[in-house]
Amino acid sequence: MTTDLLSPFKLNDSIELQNRVLMAPLTRCMSDDNLVPTQAMVDYYARRADAGLIISEATIIRPDAQGYPNTPGLFTSEQIQGWKKVTDAVHAKGGKMFAQLWHVGRVAHPHFFGGDVLAPSAIGIEGSVPRMRELTYVTPKAATIEDIQGLITDYAKAAENAIEAGFDGVEIHGANGYLIDQFLHFAANQREDQYGQTPENMSRFALEVVDAVVAAIGANKTALRLSPGAYFNMTESDDDKAVFDYLLPALETRNLAYLHVGIFDDSMRFASLGDKSASEYMRGAYKGTLVGVGSYSFESANQAIDNNQFDLIAIGRPFIANPDYISKVKNGEALTPYSDEMLAELI
Repeated sequence: MTTDLLSPFKLNDSIELQNRVLMAPLTRCMSDDNLVPTQAMVDYYARRADAGLIISEATIIRPDAQGYPNTPGLFTSEQIQGWKKVTDAVHAKGGKMFAQLWHVGRVAHPHFFGGDVLAPSAIGIEGSVPRMRELTYVTPKAATIEDIQGLITDYAKAAENAIEAGFDGVEIHGANGYLIDQFLHFAANQREDQYGQTPENMSRFALEVVDAVVAAIGANKTALRLSPGAYFNMTESDDDKAVFDYLLPALETRNLAYLHVGIFDDSMRFASLGDKSASEYMRGAYKGTLVGVGSYSFESANQAIDNNQFDLIAIGRPFIANPDYISKVKNGEALTPYSDEMLAELI
């Protein structure tokens, strides 16, 4: 049977999506200086409310989570109220929206918060902060057990804040070289305690964050983004696959809303994943709802779902260029091509 991406999809017993097309999380650095969503952000998201689910731009859980300028937060009352305006506008148009919860770990910079940069181990990365290239990265502090417990608590609190702000759920950002992903890779995690050295230990932080968020808001409102095989701000290791081999079946027992493939994989195969794409590898190890991502057209995404590669598709840049993406594909209209110049403002 051919899949219809525009038909409703039951995510779980409490959430039904109006279609299978998700708006991918897209960092735009457009909050105000207090990291509060602006009216431009309200309008931007409301224009895309006909997506099956909007996943917000990555949103920091506390001050030391910040590594980019003007990325919104979910840890002050002003930020919660700012997001409430966004979710109200999306809901008024019949949409649903998850908040993506973010801590960048060693990709953070003290310029934004004036304290220690936390990571699994005291191993830094080279380079400088995007949009603020005068700020070079610093060597992080290896998080203590007390630090780790505080981080877990703050992920759960941010999830509670998201629900207070009107979000329908949260997607925990566990991908792309940021904090949770750092715990999952040997190049970034050289701990010798219960959070390092073995796949079980290296998966512990991710699972404890997930469990804390589930306890706070429910598994039906909790999702997770992962990027096995991807090495952004990370040195590759063949040993990393064993960590995900342990983590993915453990996550399946949590009955999450979905897992989100955190890497473009429509044409990429990874030697570290047995010459498989990230979605192929994740599908083989995890039987729950899977969200794919990549340079898929509407037609090729339909075919990929027919092929059981994933269940839902997250669309990114085409949604930047086409606020009316769903309407256009529904009516067979040509899509406006994306260009980098579109990043300068919210349309």
